[in-house]
Amino acid sequence: MILIDNTCISDDVAEKFFVCNLDKCKGACCVEGDMGAPLEGDEPAILDRIYEDIKPYLSPEGIRVIEQRGGYESDGEGGFVTNTVGGRECVYATWDAKGILKCGIEEAYNDGKVDWKKPISCHLYPIRVTKYEHFHALNYDRWPICSPACGLGEKLNVPIYKFVREALIRAYGEEWYEKLVAEIENK
Repeated sequence: MILIDNTCISDDVAEKFFVCNLDKCKGACCVEGDMGAPLEGDEPAILDRIYEDIKPYLSPEGIRVIEQRGGYESDGEGGFVTNTVGGRECVYATWDAKGILKCGIEEAYNDGKVDWKKPISCHLYPIRVTKYEHFHALNYDRWPICSPACGLGEKLNVPIYKFVREALIRAYGEEWYEKLVAEIENK
């Protein structure tokens, strides 16, 4: 376990390998599970704000759900998650020509149409954050659909903390990330 400021990071984040392998998994993380992506703080308001800009990147089915029920819903525990199409894929996911699910928000971001990449829970994946009163616990979320990502990460020698570098900096800052790297690499 690694302790930095108000975070407790699982050793798996430093020791396990991961690089998304969309050719193998086809973006299954955007469709599998029991609900949409968890949303943080102001993320529902951001989704509302950018909707018209990301709409051209979304599937007709996703647009229909968003316009009928909204882009997000209660998670039943006081938070919000993205809505899904028929209890399956995220309303913000879209299929490409190869049958791979991609994030429409991220596609719009990459094209410079919006200034927000995607929900932080998606950006941090395979790390899941559990927030407690005085600290955050960062754990590696093992999921069989990500086995190809584990294999590719091992082949390329990319540990999880390096794979999600940008997201960790977005969530906790550059200084925090530098402390994490120092703690891991100076062991």
